[in-house]
Amino acid sequence: VDLEQISMLVEDTIDALEAQFENQIPSSAIGEGVMQRLRRVDQVAYVRFASVYKQFRDVAEFVDEVSS
Repeated sequence: VDLEQISMLVEDTIDALEAQFENQIPSSAIGEGVMQRLRRVDQVAYVRFASVYKQFRDVAEFVDEVSS
């Protein structure tokens, strides 16, 4: 993922979150927003992020996430 793609992903995530929430943005919404956009940009980066963010307990959870 190049720097321009990352910048666009961050800007898009921020814009969407600011439109959805007024004052405080829950950290879970930030994580979900990043995952959603990262999945469209780079599958490998998405899987890496999701595996840390979602703290999979076993391989089945990981496979379910990747399959969806």
